[in-house]
Amino acid sequence: MKILRVFNNNLVLALDESGREVILTGRGLGFQARPGQSVDAAKVSRVFVPADGGDSDHLAKLLAGIPPEHIQLVSHAIATVGLDSVGRNPAAVIALADHVSFAIRRVNLGMDIAYPLLAEVQHLYTDEYRQAEALLATINENSDVQLPQTEAVGLALHLVNAGFATGDLSYTYRMTGVIQQMVTVIEQAYGITLDPGSVSVGRFITHLRYLFVRIHNHKQLDSEPTMVGQAIRESFPDAADVAVRLSGILELRLGAALTPDEISYLALHVARVTTER
Repeated sequence: MKILRVFNNNLVLALDESGREVILTGRGLGFQARPGQSVDAAKVSRVFVPADGGDSDHLAKLLAGIPPEHIQLVSHAIATVGLDSVGRNPAAVIALADHVSFAIRRVNLGMDIAYPLLAEVQHLYTDEYRQAEALLATINENSDVQLPQTEAVGLALHLVNAGFATGDLSYTYRMTGVIQQMVTVIEQAYGITLDPGSVSVGRFITHLRYLFVRIHNHKQLDSEPTMVGQAIRESFPDAADVAVRLSGILELRLGAALTPDEISYLALHVARVTTER
């Protein structure tokens, strides 16, 4: 395999023998490596093959921000639990690793995040929640940092999202136009220009895609008013105002009003995309 791009000491984008772009991780794999050089196969610990049409460069950027030990931790847990379909989906593996890595950092900082969706996730996504509990148990068995049981909710939602698909190309086209309109509204509201290739914008767009699928499947996040939603609105008032405007766009374009929960989480993502640039 030949190296196409070096992202850091532990991650490179390469071209395999069949001409596919693949993402490779491994300790020291990218150290002093240069594009065009052959990959040291002995250092490769994980190979990610983006699905057809997947953005390998974006996935690699996201992976570059995740400690290799967290990627390995999640990959091992996925294999141990037997989530083969998830393990074959690079985007899903990376999303789970990103979530777990962030959760570990929160625990180390003493931050306690309450998920208000436990009952809904357990009720609507029984299989995914059961898988998430097994995944969390395996992660904790192999990690010095113990994640709280509530993280099963976040993991379950990632597993649900990994299986979402509308199968409707026209809906995909419409989503693309709506995403662009929403990004423009955020840029105008904050007087900034967002980098479409950045990791933060990629995360925001991923959130929107899954939100659209929940709208399409009539499964929006919906619970009684919570302290979490109130805290988000109080902590990020500007983002909350923008989220309300964005919800109006979605109602006009997709014919569905967002629930208060969805608006709160949308506000959280607006705040993140406008600060992590």
